[in-house]
Amino acid sequence: MRRKSGLILLALAVFFAALSPLLRWYAFPRLAKVPANQYTTMVLEAKDATLLDYDSIQAVKVPKVTIVQTLKGNVEASEKIERTAGRDVVVWDGLSYVQGPDGKTVSKIPERYIFDAHTQDPVHATGEMVDGAPVKREGIEFKWPFLVEKRDYEYFDAQARVTAPIHYKGTQTFRGLSVYYFEQTIPWTKIPFPRYMPVKGITAEAVAASGTTRWYTTVRKFWVEPVTGAPVRAEEIHQEELRGGRLLSGREKVTAFSGHVKMREDYIDSTVALVKSQRVLVLLLTSYLPWGFLTLGVLLLALALYLEARGRRPADPAPTRTSAPEPVNA
Repeated sequence: MRRKSGLILLALAVFFAALSPLLRWYAFPRLAKVPANQYTTMVLEAKDATLLDYDSIQAVKVPKVTIVQTLKGNVEASEKIERTAGRDVVVWDGLSYVQGPDGKTVSKIPERYIFDAHTQDPVHATGEMVDGAPVKREGIEFKWPFLVEKRDYEYFDAQARVTAPIHYKGTQTFRGLSVYYFEQTIPWTKIPFPRYMPVKGITAEAVAASGTTRWYTTVRKFWVEPVTGAPVRAEEIHQEELRGGRLLSGREKVTAFSGHVKMREDYIDSTVALVKSQRVLVLLLTSYLPWGFLTLGVLLLALALYLEARGRRPADPAPTRTSAPEPVNA
């Protein structure tokens, strides 16, 4: 009976020990993915910023500029691309628009971002664009991969439409989470005018034809929760200038926008709460269950060996009975 129980425990020990690496290295890369129908909104603000007044073509100080970013999963487009790509694909239709202190839209730039649902690597397909212009992204954008490493990554800048390194700067604690801090600097770069212009009758083509050019630089900062790869805090020190041409009436340059852009506090709170719940699901597949199953397998193996050892122990000899001495008669 002991030997039979030991064999059952041994089989269970092998099963759980084998299940541990399977969960981590086989199941996790296939199960952890960004949902195709995800919809997110992020609101950022730049207080005491500088903004271009298009009526006078003068830079003016404003109390606040608001930037709203929306990312909406396009399920129909992702399913269409998956049929030819042969892997799980996410298509995000994004829109970034800037509002002045009066609530009027200053600019808006649409994007279509296509990437692998598991690795977050870009997937090149028809429809990939920024502001209506086709692009071929290299590197990540918006979201890091699951299980972020302490190293530099390639990050796509939608304004300049270039990919540049974003550098790992260290580990910090933010709102009770251990996060990785990344920073990217885009030097002054000539960029196209947005298709949407805030003044009726003025087009991007007309401004470009005047000889005026648009330039941009930024220092981009992200605090990323490494398990989920989700940024929980984002900032940009953002500057734009118009340079030369007839539009500036002989002036060398005019500031179009300058400000320290930060995530609004209520969106930081909601993002941190969501990330804290999601990271538990990722840790189940990468840490809690694999290590738990491995530990259980070791314990079951030890118990099986113990029962086997007891089964092999020789039985104690039976005690010998001594008869009472016969009485002696005279």
